[in-house]
Amino acid sequence: MRKLFLILCASTLMFSQTITLGVVPQQSPLKLAKKWSKVTNYLKEKTGYKIVFKTEKSIPTFEEQLYSGAYDIAYMNPYHFVVANHKQNYEAFTRANKNIVGILLAKEKSIPFTKDNLKGKTFLFPAPNAFAATLLTKFELKNHFNFDIDKEAKVLYVNSHDSVYKGISRDVGYIGGGIIRTFNNFKDKNDKDKLNIIYKTNEYPSHPIAFHPRLDKDIVKKIKDAFLSMPEDLTKTLSIKRFIKTNSDEYEIIKSVKPL
Repeated sequence: MRKLFLILCASTLMFSQTITLGVVPQQSPLKLAKKWSKVTNYLKEKTGYKIVFKTEKSIPTFEEQLYSGAYDIAYMNPYHFVVANHKQNYEAFTRANKNIVGILLAKEKSIPFTKDNLKGKTFLFPAPNAFAATLLTKFELKNHFNFDIDKEAKVLYVNSHDSVYKGISRDVGYIGGGIIRTFNNFKDKNDKDKLNIIYKTNEYPSHPIAFHPRLDKDIVKKIKDAFLSMPEDLTKTLSIKRFIKTNSDEYEIIKSVKPL
């Protein structure tokens, strides 16, 4: 009887503990909730823990919450991780198998990357610290074409990748930054048909999922194992082929793009 009582107590504790999963809002909260609620349901079934999806209305608000340690585990961009690791000791444990690539889009099929052509033009980005869409595209235009977007062009931050794509299609801006995955997921055909990818960056480690140090290591292991064994029909929901192991050291290279 005592053994059964202890098992029941342990089971009750597992389901009563709520673990927050924060997700960077690259798309609208509604779109993300539809995708990630399937993931949290799967994680609960696999681990026995109640895992709750959480996102914010904008990337800067997500950054504030992340850097204050608001999430137990979080899906974030590579630069977010470098800062979160520095401020809160978040540790990366899994990521998508593919590396991340930033893209620039325009309505024109090709654009000369010269100062004469780009100076004074309006660039749209989702947020100041969106890694591949903003930081990486700015970094490579400066390094490869000697064009400093922040000093020589106009910049508008429009909260999400989808807003960038719509904005370029509707002539709010001349060039916009994004990533392949969110552009592939962009479903508004009227806007998408007007857009062309005019530049791709080098590859970097993709968005990690990381845990806050307050989370028990046994819980982390169960969640990590669940991500690594996630069925393909579920990973496709996130436009990811599969999750692979990673660690915090893999993201040291991000500091070369934007030092802390």
